[in-house]
Amino acid sequence: MTSPLPVDAAPLPTGVPGFDDVLAGGYAANRAHLIEGRPGSGKTTLGLQFLLEGAARGETCLYITLSESKRELLSVAARHGWSLDAIEIFELVPPELSLDPKQQQSLVYASDLELGETVRMALEAMERVKPSRVVFDSLSEIRLLSEGNLRYRRQVLALKSYFLLNDATVLMLDDLTASDEDTNLHSISHAVIRLEQIVPAYGSERRRLTVTKMRGTAYRGGYHDLVIERGGLRIFPRLVAAEHHSPFVSEPVPSNVPELDVLLGGGLNRGTSTLVVGPSGAGKSTLALGYVWAALERGETALMISFDETMGILLERAKGVGFDLEPHVAAGRLRIEQIDPADISPGEFAGRVREAVSRDGARFVVIDSLTGYLHAMPEQPYIVLQMHELLTYLNQQGVVTLLILAQHGMVGQMASPIDLTYLSDCVVLLRFFEAQGRIRRALSVLKKRVGIHEDTIREFRIDKGGLRVGEPLEQFSGVLTGVPTFDGDRRALMSKRDFDDGRDA
Repeated sequence: MTSPLPVDAAPLPTGVPGFDDVLAGGYAANRAHLIEGRPGSGKTTLGLQFLLEGAARGETCLYITLSESKRELLSVAARHGWSLDAIEIFELVPPELSLDPKQQQSLVYASDLELGETVRMALEAMERVKPSRVVFDSLSEIRLLSEGNLRYRRQVLALKSYFLLNDATVLMLDDLTASDEDTNLHSISHAVIRLEQIVPAYGSERRRLTVTKMRGTAYRGGYHDLVIERGGLRIFPRLVAAEHHSPFVSEPVPSNVPELDVLLGGGLNRGTSTLVVGPSGAGKSTLALGYVWAALERGETALMISFDETMGILLERAKGVGFDLEPHVAAGRLRIEQIDPADISPGEFAGRVREAVSRDGARFVVIDSLTGYLHAMPEQPYIVLQMHELLTYLNQQGVVTLLILAQHGMVGQMASPIDLTYLSDCVVLLRFFEAQGRIRRALSVLKKRVGIHEDTIREFRIDKGGLRVGEPLEQFSGVLTGVPTFDGDRRALMSKRDFDDGRDA
């Protein structure tokens, strides 16, 4: 059954996850769109998804190819698990390029005859198929046959006019193989979309997309990260936190460790972000685990993103301190994402977080650690802006966010790789300190925007019974130097638990 023709210039679904959001609904119906990108950036896959979406809606679709053979297109589709049976593929081979002996000439074709033959064959295919969606791949061949910018522009303008007279929505692909980037088609195209592929010094390539023009449409500007996976392109629209608001009750969330909740003024509040900062080994991740465990035991859903540990090590470490997370993972209450910083873009990272919150209903999000996130950024100067949008989005969804940040060094003067304290609603500081020949841990709250908190320093301990927080310790010196020393009474310090009879040893 053939679907009715779309309203002129109305949004037409692209068939690419996330792209309709970027284009405010999709491509403009009955208009010509210029898709630019170097070879390997994903233009062909983008075009095929556009046609497959149309075929699924009962539309007639045509792929005109001058650069790739039909056999190559079918091979690309097979790798994505697609069938192109519902799409008409016209392999345009001008007579001068044919190896058929009957078509070989003793004289070389004049350039105007070569171009004329190519265009005539394309128009004949249009007349025969009468498609509503067309992909023309690629304009580079027309440019070479035109042998001049003026003639090239006129010829493409003529093609565009013919397409529109026949009520076709067209994607014109250009692989930018000209010596100079030619922008003279931008003015005659309804939309200009560019795909880019960036190869970092280490790790897999990163791809992104930007819309530089789309007439009469409030499209989402800027760069949008994308990936090519089995099934086609997937685009991660740039996050704009102001567009996402969900009502929630701002209430303190307890950790089930009474002393810790007292220190934090009742607990962490919903819709806030907390930065847990300290040296490696101070217990930052375990502190976050304690909050996640308490939330899971209440029946809430959580997301843990691990840049630094494998999932197996994380589960084993949690079990060692009394937090058996595996039943919660099996039940779907806890989602653990193990991420390789070399293989993920910032847009994909934000997309995974948004998916867990909007689709799975995650109420707790732990990012461990920001150091790994920093390494995932191809352009580090923009990490603060990206994190600001992500944290604002999470706060507006009523999510409790815990950010782990490891400082350089373990003792002595320490430095953070990046300053996100002003973005965080709460800052928890962990430190090692020395007391009577033993290394211990101290915990304090430096900042909390929502509600009051203690300004004391408490001892923090991790054992196989979970988290322990002691009474306030008053006789400290040198806390902010990074090497605090406790000069008070030894009886004020916590001692080792005796799990056999419940007494302190």
